[in-house]
Amino acid sequence: MTELLKRDYVVSSELGRGRFGVVSRCVAVDSGESFAVKSMDKRVISAGDSLDAQCLLTEPKILHLLSPHPHITTVHAVYEDENDLYMVIDLCSSSDLHDRVVSRVVPEPEAASLMRQLMQAVAHCHRLGVAHRDIKPDNILFDEENQLKLGDFGSAEMIREGEQMTGVVGTPYYVAPEVLAGGDYNEKVDVWSAGVVLYVMLSGFPPFYGDSAVEIFEAVLRGNLRFPSRAFQGVSTAAKDLLRRMLSRDVSRRFSAEQVLRHPWFNIAGESMATG
Repeated sequence: MTELLKRDYVVSSELGRGRFGVVSRCVAVDSGESFAVKSMDKRVISAGDSLDAQCLLTEPKILHLLSPHPHITTVHAVYEDENDLYMVIDLCSSSDLHDRVVSRVVPEPEAASLMRQLMQAVAHCHRLGVAHRDIKPDNILFDEENQLKLGDFGSAEMIREGEQMTGVVGTPYYVAPEVLAGGDYNEKVDVWSAGVVLYVMLSGFPPFYGDSAVEIFEAVLRGNLRFPSRAFQGVSTAAKDLLRRMLSRDVSRRFSAEQVLRHPWFNIAGESMATG
């Protein structure tokens, strides 16, 4: 651990561990404020896939570009030594959206509040030329004040307006069909993934599924969107309309993040919250 990091922060308990490093709690020496520090082992990264190395080493750069935003994990400092890269970021609670939806269906007003926060984050990314490429409940975090924070930009990519991306990245249930098809794609892959998140919140299960990764991918590529009555009987017509527009296989017809935020469902669900 670098002397500069130890000078500025007191690092304590481990919060989590991944393929490339560890996330630990830390406290700023000057303010006493709590943060998380994400350490990434550069030796493990460089020995692995070159795409992994490129993505993980650009994550601090991307987070600096996006910060500050109320619904995106903020990077507060970056340190580096011979073996490791350290990134001091917002401290989020131990629960993520996956923990919150795994055992219950989310009521529409609550789902609208969460989706508005998520899409504000996604729209901010897209305005600055960043595609997240791995939106899923596990990467949707909550800070100490219960504000939603989009995190883990390890698969993110910076793109100029009108440019396309390549490469199969993402998570089986949430990845967009054009990613799996192996061709070029744009930032609307994030809207698809967010649409899957919304579907899961409202129904309790993903729209495209199978017993193996291959079967899930086949279902995603077919993109046959259905609303089973047993799960969607109480879901509003407006919510289903928004889902159809977010989960359109035709990318040219799929909503942008900004269009999602302008959809009337947010007002309808908000009014339901106010009167409920």
